[in-house]
Amino acid sequence: MSSNRRQEKVNRLNRVAGQVKGLARMVEEDRYCIDILTQMQAVKAALRRAEDEILKDHAAHCVADAIETGDAAAQKEKFDELIALFSKTKA
Repeated sequence: MSSNRRQEKVNRLNRVAGQVKGLARMVEEDRYCIDILTQMQAVKAALRRAEDEILKDHAAHCVADAIETGDAAAQKEKFDELIALFSKTKA
């Protein structure tokens, strides 16, 4: 992955971390519950976008590399990793 792509992901996750800190402040300040929940929805959406970007990179690089090598064991490993990941999200 390029250093620019990596930095974009780090920046995105740092923004999410700032949002989470803001949530903690809102709770400490006893802000209105709906305002807190609205901000929580924004944090979850930001995390989903970050997850999507990382998953796209995984498919474009790690999975694609395993396919290009023709190594059946590496291909199965990448496939199994994805299955395990998606199985966790169902629970």
